[in-house]
Parts: sequence; C-alpha cells; structure tokens
Amino acid sequence: MPTYATLVDIDDRDVQNAQELASIWGEIKTEFEEHDSQLRHSYAVLGEYDFLIIFDAADREAAFKSALTLHRHGLEGKTMAIVDTDSFANLVDEI
Repeated sequence: MPTYATLVDIDDRDVQNAQELASIWGEIKTEFEEHDSQLRHSYAVLGEYDFLIIFDAADREAAFKSALTLHRHGLEGKTMAIVDTDSFANLVDEI
C-alpha cells in the first residue's frame, strides 16, 4: 500500500479546546478505513504546520478520499506520497 503524509494547518478551524480536536481523530480513523486507507500516525508539530498525519491508502483514489475526509473535518493540509528512505535508496540504486 502506498504511504501518504499530510501537513495540516488548523488556523482557520474554530477549535474550542485541545480535547475537542483530539476527539475527531477517532472519526477520521473510521472514515479512512471506509475509504480503504489506514491512519498510521498523527503528530502535533511545532512550526509552520500544526499536525503531521501519515496514512496508507490502497490506491490514489483512496488517498484522495482520505485527504477530502481531513478537509471535511476542517483540517486544511497538503497531502503528498512518501517513500521511506530505504526504499528510496533502492530506487536510486536501480537507476
């Protein structure tokens, strides 16, 4: 399964408190599974973005649906395909 990362900015989201924000992760995880994706990790980030979300998706369509799920929950972000460095090194060696 391809892996994707989303850098999330919540500047525009009206969050009452940290617990409210934490409560949506369960909903997002369930919706990802409905789109044939799996939420692997989520991290709070210090800097330009607020969260980093890493997920696997069965295919590109599933990744798009998962990214739209985040958007629907008010989590604006940039989603991109990622490859772990060991796999990347193998790709480079093949060229």
